[in-house]
Amino acid sequence: MTGSEFTQVGAVPKDLSQQVHRRLIGFLGLFLPVLLYVVAGLRPTEGLPNWVLLPSVSAYYYTGAVGVFAGVLFALSLFLFSYPGYRDVIADRLVGWLGGCAALGVALFPTAAPDGLSEPSWWSPRLRVVHYVSAGLLFFAFILFAIWLFRKSSVPDKRDRPPEKRWRDAVCLTCGLTMIGCVLWAASSLITQAPIFWPEAIAIVAFAISWLVKGEAHQLVVDAIRRLLAGPASG
Repeated sequence: MTGSEFTQVGAVPKDLSQQVHRRLIGFLGLFLPVLLYVVAGLRPTEGLPNWVLLPSVSAYYYTGAVGVFAGVLFALSLFLFSYPGYRDVIADRLVGWLGGCAALGVALFPTAAPDGLSEPSWWSPRLRVVHYVSAGLLFFAFILFAIWLFRKSSVPDKRDRPPEKRWRDAVCLTCGLTMIGCVLWAASSLITQAPIFWPEAIAIVAFAISWLVKGEAHQLVVDAIRRLLAGPASG
């Protein structure tokens, strides 16, 4: 736990493992869109054009990247269920459980198959509804974390907070607003019938960045650069 981490009164992070927890969640989201595209391209599916973006991230459930899609969602669900948050702050755990349940819903209840493929025999249109509701709740949880929970502090006046904390808060707020915009962009496809891969992918990356920043993953790079610059001088 670094000295720059500020929390609300009476809420002290448990230990450094919480930062690692946040970084793991962030890295899972950060690489998901790219991994889906690459693995699906390397394991082409009959009936689908190879190395062509599918209409949505969820459509990769029907490709050779299904293992990545389901695996990352299950791992994300596990990390969200086990996310401890701050001591005596029930909202962290409630939102984490909401996100964990929603991630399971996205993984277990697939959307409709893309053009050129058929759904499995057990699939029904009701599962697509569950999928959409789960995806909406998952992004709702991510938005709550980014805009609300990650920006809490024991210092009421933002101007009195350290520059590092203000910077992290600004990034998290930007990520939350980006996710809101992307969700609205994706929702507009109900009218336009446009593909939603890009709004989904951008929202996932925004969620990932907020968790990485909250977990101070950038500090690893900063520390490495400092050590590199200090090396010759110390010698």
